[in-house]
Amino acid sequence: MDNILELHQVCKTFPRTNFTLDHVSFSIPYGSIMGFVGENGAGKTTTIGCVLNTVSKDSGTIKIFGKELADTDTELKEKIGVVYDGDNFPAYWTAEQLSDVMQGLYANWDNDLFKKYLNDFRLLPNQKIKSYSRGMTMKLAVAAALSHHPQLLILDEATSGLDPIMRDDMLDVFLEFVQDENHSILLSSHITSDLEKIADYITFIHNGKLIMAASKNDLVYNFAVMRCKESQFLELDPGDILVYRKRDYQIDVLVSNGNEIQRKYRNAVIDHVSVDEIMLLLVKGERV
Repeated sequence: MDNILELHQVCKTFPRTNFTLDHVSFSIPYGSIMGFVGENGAGKTTTIGCVLNTVSKDSGTIKIFGKELADTDTELKEKIGVVYDGDNFPAYWTAEQLSDVMQGLYANWDNDLFKKYLNDFRLLPNQKIKSYSRGMTMKLAVAAALSHHPQLLILDEATSGLDPIMRDDMLDVFLEFVQDENHSILLSSHITSDLEKIADYITFIHNGKLIMAASKNDLVYNFAVMRCKESQFLELDPGDILVYRKRDYQIDVLVSNGNEIQRKYRNAVIDHVSVDEIMLLLVKGERV
């Protein structure tokens, strides 16, 4: 079994909001981190809900560890650690009380490991969660998710609200987690610089549709933007254009192999491209 998580043609429609998750398919190999990118309302949280079976999909298949997750499958749920974007625990609890509750929920709950994370993240065990900052609540949620020894971490904006130093420390925790090649992470994040640091693969979603899935190295080292005048743009082979976006005095063209394009169009201006700019072009750009 090569993939820890597999989605195939997953669909979900919400008639009241007229939103549809439209035939989403991707997979996460064991020992890897998948960055999940899209603007607010793109479908990231709905997709995660379908994976966790908290949102009932209309069609398609989702397999975790080679099996479909059922509501009664507690053994499979034990292997998944989850951090949501928002309040994960009751505000009137303390971290100590949280540990007592989690110990009753998870057979593999490791209180010593939880205490270690509290110390590493500088969280007081007896402090009420309602007095935590947003960053502190996210750190607590990550500590709790890791402390029952999951194999798959599903993180919805887990680095949101953290200062740059703490975010970097958290990313190190995630990288350490996947050093065990039986572990993987699905990380939804708006902070694409974090994904550039740690992700092995990045999946882009927009308006409920998957618009690209690629390895991070391919995106960073091979993808590029060609800056064209209109006359240059008109001479391009349409097969070389992934998407394009007209600006005031130029046209930006996203290409999948910058070096090859540079050889083909010797006078072209080619720039390396960030994940942020790739997302912007995929969402706002036009296709030939």
